Amino acid sequence: MIIRRALVYGENREFEKNDIYVINDRFVTKEDYEKIKGDGEDDEIVDGHGLYAIPGLIDIHFHGAMGYDICDGTREAYEKVAAYEAANGITAICPATLTLSVDELENVLSIGAAFAEENKNGALADLVGFNMEGPFISHSKKGAQNENFIRPCNMEDTDKFVKASKGLVKIIGLAPEENPGFEDFISRAKNMVRISLAHSNANYDVATKAIRAGASHGVHLYNAMSPLQHRSPGLVGATFDHQQIKASIIADGYHVDYPAVRIAKKIMQQRLFAITDAVTTTTEGYYQHQPEGEKYTAGNILSGSALTMYKALQNLVKHVGIETGEALRMCSLYPAQVMQMDDQLGRIAPGYKAKMVLLPELLDNTDELRMIS
Repeated sequence: MIIRRALVYGENREFEKNDIYVINDRFVTKEDYEKIKGDGEDDEIVDGHGLYAIPGLIDIHFHGAMGYDICDGTREAYEKVAAYEAANGITAICPATLTLSVDELENVLSIGAAFAEENKNGALADLVGFNMEGPFISHSKKGAQNENFIRPCNMEDTDKFVKASKGLVKIIGLAPEENPGFEDFISRAKNMVRISLAHSNANYDVATKAIRAGASHGVHLYNAMSPLQHRSPGLVGATFDHQQIKASIIADGYHVDYPAVRIAKKIMQQRLFAITDAVTTTTEGYYQHQPEGEKYTAGNILSGSALTMYKALQNLVKHVGIETGEALRMCSLYPAQVMQMDDQLGRIAPGYKAKMVLLPELLDNTDELRMIS
């Protein structure tokens, strides 16, 4: 495939008019393309004139869409969700599991692993991992998670999860303050998965110990975690203060006010990236303007979003004031780095998977997102 004359977001971090060459699901150089394919006249050619080509967006923390949750534990749920994500420019997904029983989680992961294998290089979004938001979380910061299934962290369960997913579990959440042996657990588990500080009421000192032990990821910054206060910096303060840890943030204007996103970005720079935390009711990519208390709540708890990564990208640029290229990296390259897949995803560059999105107009309100893969 050749995409001609598109405005391509490239390695120089700017949009430049260029041709894009693809062979066997990989970007290649013009020279390599011509060696294998010749002049390409007999291959598929897409006219990219006037279109913006951006790397495929990546969401590494969401739950579902279109009335389906991946924890429904059905093949249909995975198919519907992956189709919706692809239609909204998200070419790679790492869905988040809920806090359920170990048996239920193993089933969800095994069905997902089978789906991921069968959908390789398909038209749907690629399932490249799992983010286990529970069950090793805090009772006091559980949010909308089911506390009946919260359990202490342990390697036996972790091994089960990794095995059931066929190695696709990439991130496991942890509330260290409720797990006395958390440092030993982190030191053992960090070679298998990324340990995220999730739904945690840890104070600054405990969070710091967890980070120094190897925790490398913070879940939806500001939300479901101990806050930053001037005499009690909490998990937010520890996340700001330690360069070893990256953090996700929900840029919808409801979970976090936009000035707070801007402050976090100034402090964390390239350590901050975007997620949606989208739930089953996601169909439109933004919150409806409803009375307080009706915005995706479980009881009186804010629960999930109806955000898409494209809408998050727009919000980061338009409402937070982040430069377009950097906002793109927050929605693609940086999530790939957390997954340790930034040698394959997040760039339009030779050798990378040919996952990209063509936009008729950059960051407008269009619904005409076209995924190329």
